[in-house]
Amino acid sequence: MSEIRVWVDGRLLDAGTPAVSAVDHGLTVGDGAFETAKIDAGVPFAVTRHLRRLDRTMAGLGLPRADHGRLRDGMDAVLAGTPVDFGRLRVTVTGGRGPLGSDRHDSDLTHIVTAVPHARPDADGAVVTVPWVRNERAATAGLKTTSYADNVIALAAAKERGAVEAVFANTRGELCEATGSNVFVVVDGVVRTPPLSSGCLAGVTRELVLEWCAVDGVEVVEEALPLDVLEHADEVFLTSSIKDVFPVRAVDGRRLDAPGPVTSQVAEVWARHARLGTDP
Repeated sequence: MSEIRVWVDGRLLDAGTPAVSAVDHGLTVGDGAFETAKIDAGVPFAVTRHLRRLDRTMAGLGLPRADHGRLRDGMDAVLAGTPVDFGRLRVTVTGGRGPLGSDRHDSDLTHIVTAVPHARPDADGAVVTVPWVRNERAATAGLKTTSYADNVIALAAAKERGAVEAVFANTRGELCEATGSNVFVVVDGVVRTPPLSSGCLAGVTRELVLEWCAVDGVEVVEEALPLDVLEHADEVFLTSSIKDVFPVRAVDGRRLDAPGPVTSQVAEVWARHARLGTDP
């Protein structure tokens, strides 16, 4: 806990210090949004894109826009001092104090920023599919909300099976996403990934992979894919803010080359463009 740097509504606090009301709507009903950015050599990556997505989630929840200036002050506060070599920068904004039910009261938003060192990801990892689904028609589909219990349960189940991630289908039986990652497959030499209409989150790393691959002439197709594409895909990789482009070495026990040649090409595209600036 002592490694976690915490800023709440203008105050830099010890991680163990109480700082949020017991009736904060983010605590009582999960009424809030969050973003996690990578910290590398003390500098957070793609902050502007993360804040832009935070705005979309807040709007989707029907909450006011978060105060970007205030959040950037919080980022400066938790990143001051000894640089974090590699880690997570998390921004959380909730509806503030509210009733114990689902109704809302007019209240100031709660703004929280935290930073913590994190081990660099392994070179590759295994994933498993889980029996639970994403509801692509849910009110919160595609939003990065603090209501994360589904992901906690699925990730715990994946870890019990020796995997680093759990992969969901949606209600139509299509490939959707993992608990904290977007999923890409390579079939017949072409990179394919579920469209946002599948219910998956519009990942920041996913977005940059699509943009940068287009610039470099690497074809990536967004299309509806059956979940069983994972049973015959030549390569599979994940994208996330912490993992970047992450090769998958096994799906439900089926071994894959990791990284395969196409995944390696995408990873090279990512690395080349990412070196050009920390806020693309």
